[in-house]
Amino acid sequence: MTKYIFVTGGVTSSLGKGIISASLAKLLQSRGFSVTIQKFDPYINVDPGTLNPYEHGECYVTDDGAETDLDLGYYERFLNKPVSQANNVTTGRIYQTVIQNERKGEYLGKTVQVIPHITDEIKRRMMLLGQSDEHDIVITELGGTVGDIESLPYLEAVRQMRWDLGNDNCLVIHLTLLPYLEAAKELKTKPTQHSVKELQNAGIQPDILVCRTDHDISNAIRRKIALFCNVEISSVIEAITADTVYAVPLLMLRENLDRVVINKLKLRERKEPDLKKWKEFLGRLKNPTHEINVGLIGKYIELKDAYKSIYESFLLAGAEKECEVNVIPIQSENIYDDNIKDKFSDLDGILVAPGFGERGFEGKVIAARYARENKMPFFGICLGMQTAVVEFSRNVLGLENANSTEMNPNTPYKVIDLMEEQKQIENMGGTMRLGTYPCEIKKNSKVHAAYGESKVNERHRHRYEMNNDFKKDLEKAGMHCVGINPSTNLVEMIELKDHPWFIASQFHPEYKSTVEEPHPLFVSFIEACMKNKSID
Repeated sequence: MTKYIFVTGGVTSSLGKGIISASLAKLLQSRGFSVTIQKFDPYINVDPGTLNPYEHGECYVTDDGAETDLDLGYYERFLNKPVSQANNVTTGRIYQTVIQNERKGEYLGKTVQVIPHITDEIKRRMMLLGQSDEHDIVITELGGTVGDIESLPYLEAVRQMRWDLGNDNCLVIHLTLLPYLEAAKELKTKPTQHSVKELQNAGIQPDILVCRTDHDISNAIRRKIALFCNVEISSVIEAITADTVYAVPLLMLRENLDRVVINKLKLRERKEPDLKKWKEFLGRLKNPTHEINVGLIGKYIELKDAYKSIYESFLLAGAEKECEVNVIPIQSENIYDDNIKDKFSDLDGILVAPGFGERGFEGKVIAARYARENKMPFFGICLGMQTAVVEFSRNVLGLENANSTEMNPNTPYKVIDLMEEQKQIENMGGTMRLGTYPCEIKKNSKVHAAYGESKVNERHRHRYEMNNDFKKDLEKAGMHCVGINPSTNLVEMIELKDHPWFIASQFHPEYKSTVEEPHPLFVSFIEACMKNKSID
């Protein structure tokens, strides 16, 4: 029978439920168990696809085209296996399903209520991944904080799940905060006690407490927490602040979190954890032999989470090359012809980030031109590729005012245009070109050298594409279309002929970079930046 683990949070948000969930999953996976993780978010949006990045960070896209929470990126990076639509559920999706069922008459005229209809739908989705016999363990992270009004239906669903399945098959881990008061020179347990009491008020007694802290937890404090929160001393787990989130699995291993979970769920141990590759990765990450500066050109640079997967991809690929990648965020709105040289003087390469809308677009165009003319390594992603095409069209082909119709619907040269199938779409949510599509790569290209293969599958999230009416002229002038979708003939990748490393993709390679398999385009880009630095 599939076992279910629920991870809740208390005291404050942003404690790291996603990292704890992914770390536990990694430990259990290393012991031979098949594990998956899902995230339940309490907001009423159907998915994060229409949320501003400033609101919720990046929107992460899965192979099957789901627009999801950024925590799912950590799930994939840690476990090195893809997640799907079923791994991220929001309150909006729950209510949408229940209302649609009610409209179909599936409740036989009953009054539709939070209990049982909403909680039943939550439980159905909580158990969905466990019904295929594919997973030994399903870990469910509950977004938000215990005590939030919007979280109550999820907590009630968890309470019912424990009653349905029994304590041997269902376990609750509560992540809480142990603040340190400088004046008193001690850790305070009262916030944790109140948080657990709040959870108990919802009818749930946590089995394990994971305590976030900046200081070591003494045995006396562990005993106090265990006594007043009604858990075993061995179930009070220290989660001390780490210098990198990728060290957390080893910290949890040291605290025996995986062994405590195995014992409580009465699982038969399969093998000792095998984390050799993970430790080797951490060794390279913490002991780089090279260092480069890369400019991240974007419009949401004030919030690091807006480009979370890009930052993580640089870190993972940098570790592969034993190189520390210093990512320098640069607001594209503030880039002009007269200041770009100063802004880029200390950079070894630039990445023009994805995004939507006109704000900051012209700054990205200026950045692309600088990289092209000064032979600086350039990496464009999604809008970053469209930026490169617009710049090249204007300044090499001589098509004055060439643009994307997203920025200027009346441009005389629509080098970037709305995809044909997008022109009749009115709803914004979940209607872009989403998910994995094949891409055929031309041999004898830099892209082919990076991948080492001629056909790849990559994830997309866009409405606009390069206009193939201009493809012949672009290629003749030196912008080679080296990645093509075989069924639609859409241009997925471009590179410049006479440039050390100028590559851009319509898809999002950052979504497929993991600890065990950093994305080859990021690895190749870092190699180019290292070479550029040595030349300088």
